[in-house]
Amino acid sequence: MLQILSTLRRHRTASILIVLEIALTCAIVCNAIFLIRDRLARMDRPSGVVEDELVRVELTGIGTAADAHAVTAQDLAALRAVPGVKSVSSMNMLPFGGSSWNTGISLVGPEDPNSLNAGMYLGADLIKTLGLHLVAGRDFTPEEYVEFKQAREKRSRVTSVIVTRGTAERLFPGQSALGKSVYIYGKDPQTIVGVIDVLARPNEVNGSQNGAYSMLLPVIVPFSLGGEYLLRVDPARKAEVLGAVDAALNKVDPNRIILERQTFAEIRSKYFDKDRAMAYLLVGVSIALLVITALGVVGLASFWVQQRTRQIGIRRALGATRYDILRYFQTENFILATLGIIIGMGLAYAINLWLMNKYQVSRLPASFLPLGALLLWMLGQIAVLGPALRASLIPPAIATRTV
Repeated sequence: MLQILSTLRRHRTASILIVLEIALTCAIVCNAIFLIRDRLARMDRPSGVVEDELVRVELTGIGTAADAHAVTAQDLAALRAVPGVKSVSSMNMLPFGGSSWNTGISLVGPEDPNSLNAGMYLGADLIKTLGLHLVAGRDFTPEEYVEFKQAREKRSRVTSVIVTRGTAERLFPGQSALGKSVYIYGKDPQTIVGVIDVLARPNEVNGSQNGAYSMLLPVIVPFSLGGEYLLRVDPARKAEVLGAVDAALNKVDPNRIILERQTFAEIRSKYFDKDRAMAYLLVGVSIALLVITALGVVGLASFWVQQRTRQIGIRRALGATRYDILRYFQTENFILATLGIIIGMGLAYAINLWLMNKYQVSRLPASFLPLGALLLWMLGQIAVLGPALRASLIPPAIATRTV
C-alpha cells in the first residue's frame, strides 16, 4: 500500500486529474439517477380511473347552440347507442388532460384565505364512467344534479360533494369526512356524501404536492363548456368506437368540429412527454460520463504501464506473480476511485442543494450515494483490467532490458 501511495505522489498531476474526473462523474451520475427515478415515479403515478377503457372526444361548436344542454343530452344518448360503449359523460376536464378547474375548499366559509386548493370535476355519472373506487359513502342521486347555468346563476344550489381520500384526510385528519359540511360553491355549504380513493388532477399548476386534492360536484355541463365527452368502452372494441363517434355526433348536429379522439393511454403519454424526454436525456448524459471516465482510467493505466515497464520487470524477476501485478494496478485504481467518490459525494449533495433551491426538486436520498460509489468502483475495476492484464503478461527478461 505504501509503495502504491509513493508512486501516486510521483505522478501527482495525473492522479489529481483522474480523481477529479471520478468525483465529477459521481456527483452528476448520483443526481441523474435520482432525477430519473423521480421522473419515472411521476410518470407512473395513478390516475384513479380505468385507463384501458376510456376514450375522450373533444369537440367545439360553430356559432351559438340554441340549447347547449339539450344538444348535449342528445349527444350522450347517441354515443351510448354506439356498440361497445358502456357509459358516457360530458365533463369539464380530465386527469392529465392539461386544462384545469380549481377552487378552494373551506371549513369556515367562502372567504377563507386558508382554504385547500383542489381540482373541481363537474359532470354526471362520473364515478361510473371514470370507474372510480368509492371507498365510503355513496354516489350522487338524480335529485342532486343541477345544470351548470342554473348553478352559476344561483337558481339552483349545489348541496353535495364527493371528495378524494387525500382531500378528506387533509380536511378531517383522523376522522370520517362523511356528512361533514364544507364551503366550495356559493355562500351555502355542501355536504360530503362520498369519498373516492384517487382522482388525479389535470396538471400541476398549483404544485405536485396538491395532486391528491380533487373532488366531484353534481353539476351537469354542456358540450359548449368543457367540450369533452368521455366514453367508457369495451377495451376490445376501442378502435371500433373511435371510428363510430363522428357519425353519431354528426347525426345530432353536423355544425360542429371534432377536434380530437384519443384513448386515455394517448392522453397520459402526451402529458408526460417532457418527463420521458428528460429521463432519456439524463440516461444519455450518465452513460456518456461513465464512458468518458472509463476511457480516462484506461488511458491513464495504459500510460502508467508503459512508463513502469522496467519496474514491472524487476518485480517479476524478484518473484512477483502475474496476479501480484494485476492486483497492484487494481488496488491503485481502487484508491483513486475511492478518493474521487469521497469528493464526489460532497459535490453530489452540493449540486442537489442547488437544484432544490432553483427547481424545487426533492432532497437526494442517502441511499443513492452507495449506489453511485458501487457503480464507479465496478467501472474503475473493469476499465483498469485490460491495461493491468497487459502489464501482468510482460516477460521479466524483456522488461529488464527496457531502459
